Amino acid sequence: MVTLVSLIFSIFLFWLAVTPASMSLLSPKGVNYEVAALMSMKNKMRDEHQVLDGWDINSVDPCTWYMVGCSSEGFVISLEMASMGLSGSLSPSIGNLTHLRTLLLQNNQLSGPVPAEIGKLSELLTLDLSGNQFDGEIPRALGRLFRLSYLRLSRNRLSGQIPKPVASLSGLSFLDLSFNNLSGPTPKILAKDYSIAGNSFLCSAMPTQICGGVPKPANEMSSDRKISNHHRWVVSVIIGVSCTFIVTVMLLVCWVHWYRSRVLTGYVQHDCEFAIGHLKRFSFRELQIATGNFSSKNILGQGGFGVVYKGYLPNRTIVAVKRLRDPNFTGEVQFQTEVEMIGLAVHRNLLRLYGFSMTAEERLLIYPYMPNGSVADCLRDNGRDTPFLDWSKRMHIALGAARGLLYLHEQCNPKIIHRDVKAANILLDESFEAVVGDFGLAKLLDCRDSHVTTAVRGTIGHIAPEYLSTGQSSEKTDVFGYGILLLELITGLKSLDAGNGQGQKGPILDRVRNLFEEKKVEMLVDRDLKGCFNTEELEKTVEVALQCTQSNPNNRPKMSEVLRILEDITGQMGHVDESQVGSNICETRAFSFSRNFSDIHEESSFTIEPIELSGPR
Repeated sequence: MVTLVSLIFSIFLFWLAVTPASMSLLSPKGVNYEVAALMSMKNKMRDEHQVLDGWDINSVDPCTWYMVGCSSEGFVISLEMASMGLSGSLSPSIGNLTHLRTLLLQNNQLSGPVPAEIGKLSELLTLDLSGNQFDGEIPRALGRLFRLSYLRLSRNRLSGQIPKPVASLSGLSFLDLSFNNLSGPTPKILAKDYSIAGNSFLCSAMPTQICGGVPKPANEMSSDRKISNHHRWVVSVIIGVSCTFIVTVMLLVCWVHWYRSRVLTGYVQHDCEFAIGHLKRFSFRELQIATGNFSSKNILGQGGFGVVYKGYLPNRTIVAVKRLRDPNFTGEVQFQTEVEMIGLAVHRNLLRLYGFSMTAEERLLIYPYMPNGSVADCLRDNGRDTPFLDWSKRMHIALGAARGLLYLHEQCNPKIIHRDVKAANILLDESFEAVVGDFGLAKLLDCRDSHVTTAVRGTIGHIAPEYLSTGQSSEKTDVFGYGILLLELITGLKSLDAGNGQGQKGPILDRVRNLFEEKKVEMLVDRDLKGCFNTEELEKTVEVALQCTQSNPNNRPKMSEVLRILEDITGQMGHVDESQVGSNICETRAFSFSRNFSDIHEESSFTIEPIELSGPR
């Protein structure tokens, strides 16, 4: 009997160990506790700009939602909702997000009390509720956030005394309670730096100051007046000297600026001031050292705007450093566009930005290093040691790229058009997760506009017909490029028009349509797969690709529709089962792989290169 109980207990422990974190979050009714908490927050808020439209109660994975960040285990660890025009109140259900580390709600119009349930967030590091209309007292429960490093409650309507537990948080790097209606004596604050200015009813615990409206004896008040008059005289002198000094410095700076602009034009200048969000700014010297002075041995790739180098930071982090060409004329525009696009779009299937470097002569971007290169590298083995993409990996890549584009098109506000979707711009991390990169050709599109007209950028063979002929791009332009990407994954071809000068209506795309109508799509499959693929998935994926590449953009599906179809095809709804990625579906087939496409595969990789249109702006 004891042995049986021990066996059952061991099985239970094993089940707990192998159960995914996302499953442990599910209630008996199948509702994700974190999803329920986020939806309760959404219901308590008024969202005039509809930034919360993508939050869905039926989802079991909030990690792809706008403004929500997750850990590698799938727990919600950050809510970055600053300056989103949100009003209403903050739901107490925030306390159910027990893994939360960052909560940014500053510069909205939220009102009501600050929920005491925030005190349950034991892992919270950063809390910023400044610039709202919160009222009531500061919850004493915030004093239980012992890991908290940054706390801002400034510019609200908070009243009452500063709670001693909050003032006693010794781990705080900065505490900001300024410009509220706080009153009473000020307890000893242990934060390394703090501000309590702008609270007219707040008084110090020092006995020499009036506190709580109790008058002092006459002799003390007379002494205070003398001290006060002396202080006023000292302050007046200091202010006068300071103003004179500041005016002198400003005049000197203006003269130097004029002198440089008129006399020293062309001389080397210092780094330009340019800071975006929480991105790290690197010095040019740091990146020189990291890349071996931009050694040719460290080149990872080249594009229309610059060269990408492999670099090693002092902390041994491997990065990719993109050095933009000709920054004075074209690189600065490219630089600013990429930084803005990548800074706005945060998703696991989008390339994130570590930092940047900017001088008068150089513009550089620092990305995470992708150990498996790009999809184009893996499909076109040019003698390098590139990993092989089996059928399961290719379908997994198609899903990841679709999720990234869906986020850009339908979950960003304003939406973003990539404008150069192709295999070379789909990168692969260590788990072969698809990461959409190179936002240099992206263009912000206001939600009220149907398209945006620009000079044509991109790569022949991947550009939608309407964009090539009119310069008008929309989400459907990216859908066309994604359809071409699907055919690249299926066929292994590197350029669907093969440099034949016939643009989008080249023979290969026509050939795909003909073979699909003749039910001979097996002839399209990359020979390197050696027959190891799922026939049903192949036929349906080719059908999706042909829908995406229709000449009329109105007939092409949205990326949300494309993703839903692909998930139905592969059976991978929501999270992808990691155990299936890379599994080989290999069935013996009788057909020959010496198909009519062999002549295209045999052509030299140096003679058929895509024609880049992303030249200088």
